[in-house]
Amino acid sequence: MSNPDVITLNVGGMKFSTMTSTLLRLPESRLARMLDGSDPDIRIVNGQYFVDRDGALFSYILDYLRTSQLTLPSDFSDYERLQREAEFYQMPSLAEQLGQESYYRPRMEILEVRFLLQENHAFFRIFCSCNSTIEALADRIVIYIEQPVGVQGWSFPHGAQKPLAPVPLQRPSHHDLLFQCGTDYSAGDQLGARYVSIKPDQRKLLNGTNVLGLLLDILLREGFSLVSTRAVSAEEKVECYTFQRKKRPEVLTITENPKPEKSITIQTKPVKSNKKR
Repeated sequence: MSNPDVITLNVGGMKFSTMTSTLLRLPESRLARMLDGSDPDIRIVNGQYFVDRDGALFSYILDYLRTSQLTLPSDFSDYERLQREAEFYQMPSLAEQLGQESYYRPRMEILEVRFLLQENHAFFRIFCSCNSTIEALADRIVIYIEQPVGVQGWSFPHGAQKPLAPVPLQRPSHHDLLFQCGTDYSAGDQLGARYVSIKPDQRKLLNGTNVLGLLLDILLREGFSLVSTRAVSAEEKVECYTFQRKKRPEVLTITENPKPEKSITIQTKPVKSNKKR
């Protein structure tokens, strides 16, 4: 026994099953009107609604109806064709947003790492055009400093590692962050140390070159491509590494005001009987 709440569409040879309530989310669209048989271009063939359009692109149309959002793969490029499909199905908000050149024009996220090594001490400054990336990095980078000997009654044998305490990163703006690692004499005559840990790596690294290597490796694994290296200041030996990656696709949301669902009668063709009277 068929379930009138679940229907099957054949779009260009690709079959999709969905709830009628999903297609009724936008009552003025062709997909909603086809259910009562008022659209002559969409017909029932072998018990399925047949639509002579691109099936692969329809998967994005259906996902848009199901979730109220349209999320496209990072390598998606058929924006104009998808816009035409949205126009065919009479979904104006989606078609309008896809028609904006600023939406599908390639956009790159630029990230720059500046690195300065002075003897056993290293300084890092990271800039990024996308502040959400800087926020994500700030959550992953943790700086630890050694507690001075004798704090809270602790005493340690020579050469033993002192207890470490996390310290916050420096955030000059929403688009950059600062941190440092290595050893120095900033704590008076006592040799102090700053360690860097970058999640998910659990190590606490002291050597600035090792930290740089880990940071660059993480950026490459996160989808960034290294596009240039240069010396910012020959006198201070500041190295600059510039990365870029394609920004993640934007999420389109339905802005039409859905109307109350109307009652529908699903059109079906009667099955012919082979019995003779």
